[in-house]
Amino acid sequence: MLAALGYTTIGLFLLLTMTKRVSVLVALVLLPVLAALAGGFGDELGDLILEGLTTVAPTGIMIAFAVLYFSLMVDAGLFDPLIRGILRVVRNDPLRITVGTAVLTMCVALDGDGASTFLITVSALLPVYKRLGMSPLVLSGVVCLGAGVMNMIPWGGPTVRAMAALKLESSEVFTPVLPAMGFGIAWVLVASYLIGRRERRRLGMLDSQGHDRTEDDAEDRREPDAHPAAGVGDGPGTLRVPAPARPWLTVFNLVLTIALVVCLILEVMPLPVLFVLGFAIAMLVNHPTWEQQQALLDKHAKSVVLVTTMIFAAGVLTGVLTGTKMIDSMAEALVGVIPDALGGHLPVLVALTSMPLSLVFTPDAYYFGVLPVLGQTADGFGVPPAEVARAAILGQMTTGFPLSPLTASTFILVGMSGVQLGEHQRFIFRWAFATTLVMTVGALITGAFSL
Repeated sequence: MLAALGYTTIGLFLLLTMTKRVSVLVALVLLPVLAALAGGFGDELGDLILEGLTTVAPTGIMIAFAVLYFSLMVDAGLFDPLIRGILRVVRNDPLRITVGTAVLTMCVALDGDGASTFLITVSALLPVYKRLGMSPLVLSGVVCLGAGVMNMIPWGGPTVRAMAALKLESSEVFTPVLPAMGFGIAWVLVASYLIGRRERRRLGMLDSQGHDRTEDDAEDRREPDAHPAAGVGDGPGTLRVPAPARPWLTVFNLVLTIALVVCLILEVMPLPVLFVLGFAIAMLVNHPTWEQQQALLDKHAKSVVLVTTMIFAAGVLTGVLTGTKMIDSMAEALVGVIPDALGGHLPVLVALTSMPLSLVFTPDAYYFGVLPVLGQTADGFGVPPAEVARAAILGQMTTGFPLSPLTASTFILVGMSGVQLGEHQRFIFRWAFATTLVMTVGALITGAFSL
């Protein structure tokens, strides 16, 4: 009965969220409550929910202050010198521009927010692509690859959801796959090089009259900029980001961010504590007055509320399903279906299938609906659930590429780039799946999970 009730709850959750009958937050809270009442757990409901909320509280705190920290850094112009440097180096070579697009995307994507990543990179580079006649599919595709890999960071969507769904710490999920993520970053650079070389071959460095493409007339060099915050560049179609008013502040923010990232990797303190301290220091230095600090919090409050409420709502679902033993019963039922020969290979199967599944499941549906069952099933075969979580983020980071029509940020990217979703998917899918394959191999080599 418990297994049937659990599967019914998950099935309704997937149905309601994928058809957009209700919001994910409503489904995460009300469906497990109804399931608990139907299963006769009404008297324990309060304790079950509180236990679930307590479990995800550190994750909720971490993501809240991570969003605030990196939003502050974006506002402060921390990434502006990087943009200037990349645009100065790549100039008018399609190959360099493509690789520069990947580098810029992976740096900006450190904030874990796909929307801001796409806003910054596409706004900065689309005029360059148009000026040189480069395909906007190259822009949207390479941004997809870079953002997808970086979406594995502990405050990124897939990893946060995996930790919340299986009640794991960053040290159990992210740290072991860090080398595999390095494989993914290297592959994205290789892929962008190959894509850029193909684009360079298509365009050629010389125009039909045999003139260098960089030797256009002076009027063309002064083509109006499409980005309201940028100025005239150093060459045709390039942009020049205004220099910060307080250079010393940019240096401070860079040093603070590097120190924070190093401390996060070394786990000097718990991740939530590091982000709380880092944000407090950054806000004090960048916005020293009370009025400025309040304005900053008001500006980014919506982003924080949207992401943290989802995490705590997930705590309700996981608390009820775990506390009532529904997850255990569901896993036992699934163990009876999966052949024993495949049980030990579950992490690899999850890694290879989670990427295609991200095209039909929302991130919330997969992580909060499917992953807990996979985790318990793996445990039944003697495979640590943490290995399944690691495998899942290797493929489900496709939601950060993005490719899925169920992910809102997908439409931000294709809309800004001016490409059709179907063309975008056909152009970059094989490169994205290859990224997952490369990282899966890297995870096997480095021992993040076993074959």
